[in-house]
Order: sequence, then structure tokens, then C-alpha cells
Amino acid sequence: MSAGMMRAVVQDGFGGPEVLRVEQVPRPEPLPTEVLVRVHAAGVNPVDWKTRAGDGIAGVLGQPPFVLGWDVSGVVEAVGFGVTTLKAGDEVYGMPWFPRSAGGYAEYVTAPARQFARKPVTVGHEQAAAVPLAALTAWQALVDTADLRAGQRVLIHAAAGGVGHFAVQFAKHLGAHIVATAGVGRHAWLKELGADEVIDYTEVRFEDVARDIDVVIDLVGDTHDMTSLRSLQVLRPNGLLVAIPAGVSPELAAAAQARGVQVTPFLVEPDAPALTRIAELVDAGQVVVEVEEVFPLEQAARAHARGENGRTRGKLVLRTTA
Repeated sequence: MSAGMMRAVVQDGFGGPEVLRVEQVPRPEPLPTEVLVRVHAAGVNPVDWKTRAGDGIAGVLGQPPFVLGWDVSGVVEAVGFGVTTLKAGDEVYGMPWFPRSAGGYAEYVTAPARQFARKPVTVGHEQAAAVPLAALTAWQALVDTADLRAGQRVLIHAAAGGVGHFAVQFAKHLGAHIVATAGVGRHAWLKELGADEVIDYTEVRFEDVARDIDVVIDLVGDTHDMTSLRSLQVLRPNGLLVAIPAGVSPELAAAAQARGVQVTPFLVEPDAPALTRIAELVDAGQVVVEVEEVFPLEQAARAHARGENGRTRGKLVLRTTA
């Protein structure tokens, strides 16, 4: 590899997983207040494959070429002028720049130092890379948006996925009563994570059994079986539906108003203080990180195909080091 170059997964156009390929690209250099991080692992998220195909946040990134990826875990290699919170050699993790391009599917990234936090010390980089986007989504939705309190009842859709399995654990940490939806094969595991009730959505209409819910964390959306609209039926008066994947349509907003409940769209933001708190929970053994499979950087297309075509337990990760 030439000096000043690095490997990265580049796409030159929108399409299926086959548009992803590893190329040599210029290595970034940190600006003032930024750090250069040698990436050891990068998380793979649904927003990645949606954006690759031209959906997701493709409108923010613009036309290819670009490098996908926001979840990273690695080691600070260099710091720019003015950085006082981190130094070379620090192990960090983060979700820099989201929703702008971060270029996480690469050997190096640069971003403001305060968009990173020190990674949990009890897990390796591959597990740490599975945390930021999914865990911050769950944390910000439950803590900052819903202000979930002890004793409240929360319904978490797609509870066995990347965001869902963190949401279950954070809701348990907050003292809530958790109702989760998942296939029957995930029920025992979700109960180990803290779910009080688990509904097999393939056999039962969740609105027929869930009752008196204060908060719904909807990780499915109305594009699949009208999950958001149906969720309004289970909310208590003035309860809240956090609509994460697809936002709030005019139809959903009108239906919520008619039922006397609330709905809100949601998009995760970089949040180093929350990542620091999440790392403390991981290191204390109160939150576990589930990684279903790790792929080498050269198999990014295979990782995307796996994520799109199968129901994963937890997260998929790319290993960027040899």
C-alpha cells in the first residue's frame, strides 16, 4: 500500500451489495479539534444497506462515490491542534458525523474528538463497533425522547435486532416493564436480557394482547404490516409512539391525534456523553453486546446481503484489520 493511502469500501453507484468493493483511497488527516482513528472494526446497520441502495440517508450523502459506515471502534493514531480530551493510543468508539458521511468502512477515519468516547474495556473492538449507532438510537429514544420512567410499560418492536436488544436492556435498567415482539426462537434470549413479556408476532397480532402501554419503540414502521398504525391501539391516553425507521406520515399523525396519543419521528445523533454512560453499563455487566457474525472488510457485500436477507440476532460487524 502506498504511503498516505488506505483500504476502504467504496461504491460508485446505487444498487445491490455487488456495488461495494475495496479500493485504495487517500488517508484522511485530522483538522484542528479532530482525531485520526485507526479503525479496527466497523458496525453494519440497516441504514447502511438502505443508503447503498439509494434510500436511507442517500439524500444527505448525495450521489456516489462515497464510503458507507458510521459505527467504528479503534485506536487514536494522531490528534489535531486543540484536542485535549484524547491522545494517541487511546482506544475509542463512536458514531461520528451521522448523518453526514463518516467513511467508517475504512482503515482510518477523522472526526471531532468530542464525537468519540473511550470504548468499554471489557469487550474487544469487534463488539465495541457493534454498539454506537444501535445503542445510541435505543438510549436517545428511551431516555431523551420518551423520558421512560420506572414502572412504565414499554413495547419494543423487533426486539431481537441491533437496536432492539439494546432497547430491552436499557429499559430494564430504567426499571420499566418490557413487552417485546420477536420470533419464538428469540424469546428465551430476550427474557434473559430483561423482557417481561415476549409476543410472537408471526402467530399473534400484538395489538390483541398488549395493553396499557406508555411508550412504543417502533423499529419496524408502517411499510411492514402497518406496525406503527396498529401500535396506536395499545397506547394509554397520551402515550407515545417513537417512529424510528420511517418517521411519521400525515396519516399516522392524524390517527394518533384522533386516539389521543402522541407520535414523534426520531433520528439518532452523535453523543459521546451517552456513549460514555453506555460503556460504563457494558463494563459493569449490565448490558451485553450481541454480535452475530464478523466479516473481513473485503466481504462487506456479503455482510450487507446477510443483513438484508436474514433476521439477525444483534449486530453484524466488519473487521478492518488483517
